[in-house]
Amino acid sequence: MTIIYPSPIFGPVHSRRLGVSLGINLLPEDGKCCTFDCIYCECGFNKQHPAHAKMPKADEVVAALEAKLKDMKANGPTPDVLTFAGNGEPTSHPHFPEIIDATIRLRDEYFPQAKVSVLSNSTFIMRPAVFEALKKVDNNILKLDTVDTDYINLVDRPVGHFNLEEIVEKLKAFEGQCIIQTMFMKGEFKGQDVDNTGDRYVLPWMDTVERIAPSSVMIYTIDRETPAHHLKKASHEELDRIAQLLQMRGIQTSVSY
Repeated sequence: MTIIYPSPIFGPVHSRRLGVSLGINLLPEDGKCCTFDCIYCECGFNKQHPAHAKMPKADEVVAALEAKLKDMKANGPTPDVLTFAGNGEPTSHPHFPEIIDATIRLRDEYFPQAKVSVLSNSTFIMRPAVFEALKKVDNNILKLDTVDTDYINLVDRPVGHFNLEEIVEKLKAFEGQCIIQTMFMKGEFKGQDVDNTGDRYVLPWMDTVERIAPSSVMIYTIDRETPAHHLKKASHEELDRIAQLLQMRGIQTSVSY
C-alpha cells in the first residue's frame, strides 16, 4: 500500500538515511501534489491520490511545528532532523522560503543540534527565493536519478516543463551546498527496462555529479511498495560498486539498501 502523509507535521519516524526524523509536509493531507510522477514513489501515482484540499497556510505549519517541538522537548524523542518531505514536492509551497526561516528559528530554540533537511526533486531550484532558502538548510537533498532524458521521461515523468541541463547548471550554482540523491533500481515499466545500475547510465551520471561537485551523494534503492508493480531493488553489490566508483573520484557517498 502506498502512503499519504498527514499535514503539516508527521512522525517522528526513523529514516534509514537521516535518523529520527520529524516530518514537515507542506502539501495537502488528502492526496499527492508533485511536479514529478515517479513510478517508484511511495505516495503512489499522482492520479491515484489527487489532492483536493489546499496546501496548509504558513502560519498553520509554524504553529503545528512549534507545538510538536514543545511536546518532544517535554516527552521525547529528541529529533536528529526536521525533514521537509511528504505528499509531493515541498518547494512548490508558495511560502516555502518563509517557512524555512521559521523552521530554522524554532530548531535553534528547541533542538539546536538537530539538522534541517529538504527532500526535493530539484524542479523549483530555478526560482531565486527557493534557491536561497535551500542554501540555508543543513541538508539540501536534491534528486538526480540519471542524466538520460528518455529515462527521466519514463521513470521520473516530469509534469510540465523540465530541462535537464538547466537543472544541472543550477545544481552547480549551489557550489557544493547540496547533496545529490539518486534512486537505483531494476525491473520494467510498460514493457521497458528500467535498470539504471549499469555503466550506460552510471558513468554519464557520475561525470555530471563531478561537474556539480556536491558535498556528498546519497544512493538508495526501493524500500516500500511502489505504484508500478514490476520494479525490483538494486542489489547490495550493485549499490556498493556505484559507491566505490564515486569514492574513487573523491566524492563522499552514503548507501541505503
